[in-house]
Amino acid sequence: MIPYPVLRMLIALVLMTAGSSAMYVVVVVLPMVQAEFGVDRADASLPYTLTMIGFGLGGILMGRLADRFGVSLPVLVGGLGLTLGFWLAATAPALWVFTAAHGLLLGLFGSSAMFAPLVADTSLWFTKRRGIAVAICASGNYLAGAVWPPIVQSFSAAHGWRAAYLGMAVVSLVVIVPLSFALKRRAPLAEAMSQDAGASAPAARQGALRAAASRAPALDVLDRVGQSAVLATTRAGTSARPEERPLGMSLSGLQTLLFVAGMACCIAMAMPQVHIVALCGDLGFGPARGAEMLSLMLGFGILSRLMSGMICDRIGGLRTLLLGSVLQAVALLMFLPFDSLASLYVISALFGLVQGGIVPSYAIIVREYFSPREAGARVGTVLMATLLGMAAGGWMSGKIFDLTGSYDAAFIHGFAWNALNAAIAVYLLMRARRAGQTLSPSAAIA
Repeated sequence: MIPYPVLRMLIALVLMTAGSSAMYVVVVVLPMVQAEFGVDRADASLPYTLTMIGFGLGGILMGRLADRFGVSLPVLVGGLGLTLGFWLAATAPALWVFTAAHGLLLGLFGSSAMFAPLVADTSLWFTKRRGIAVAICASGNYLAGAVWPPIVQSFSAAHGWRAAYLGMAVVSLVVIVPLSFALKRRAPLAEAMSQDAGASAPAARQGALRAAASRAPALDVLDRVGQSAVLATTRAGTSARPEERPLGMSLSGLQTLLFVAGMACCIAMAMPQVHIVALCGDLGFGPARGAEMLSLMLGFGILSRLMSGMICDRIGGLRTLLLGSVLQAVALLMFLPFDSLASLYVISALFGLVQGGIVPSYAIIVREYFSPREAGARVGTVLMATLLGMAAGGWMSGKIFDLTGSYDAAFIHGFAWNALNAAIAVYLLMRARRAGQTLSPSAAIA
């Protein structure tokens, strides 16, 4: 029999695969939308940009809803938002309607519910294997990128992009809405923390852990060794818990640095992901080859996320972030000297293989150094930064192309932002060593 946390993680994987479709579908139809509405590359990239902005901002809203009411409600809202958004975009008479549908319905009230809330919720159900559990859940975001682009490209070529969007509306309605009701049960730790929020911090921590243990003694929510260690620490009267001064910093200080790091790495990440289809069209290979490369890139991204999850469980979130950042920078530069069809397939696969674990590492870092009762909102804030980075990077790359007639400068631009991300990761690791928090709180008791 499948343990409930594992079953819940698999449901979250399906939901994220279906619910993350909007950010990839619009990339595939970008050349068709540009041709139909008669706009330049930057304007045609705007629907994607607003989708990601809405995705990011909505992550905070949906994360707070999940913290207060459980993850089922935001997922239901997201399913309905995606259904209406795809339908409105499919019937859009002008680019501004198409863009608004992406920003408001597909992004803000749609896909946003299928990322940060599900990642945060999954992190609450696991302790020892939190890294791999979060990685499996988050891989749904890339699984969507591997599954939907070739399907939508093929369907659009045969029936038009509007028919493809109507098909995505049906998928959202029949898959996401029913599955949202399967997540009504709340994580014991989150529920207990919420009930004890009015108590003093040490008392609340003890009460939450004991309540969690009594409600789910057989599940991998909190192992008994971890409970004993934390309770012993609490009884000893520890005055400087990691979540109060993480890495020797204020909570807002660490949150701000993670926000900047998330935005920087994803500005770089957006260049290949958003423009690979258009790049292949410009090189004469056709959009179908570009869709295949995007699918290949994100397919290898799934493998990357699973590998990074296992690495995270061994070395922690900060080291995993730095490793992924350095490897992404190297892969990004490899797009500059190679432009043959075969080399682009290889580099797309390589890029997916090295960068897929970066975003989930932020969720692990949040769970390592912040309180569990704030998981939804804080993970939502950090992941919002990554999505804003994708939004900004997608538009910036299109604008740089319009100004220069080439994507070379856009790749160099992305590399510079990637360097900023790596620098922040190095700085946080240095502070972790000085503060004696090289190991995460969870790793120390797992």
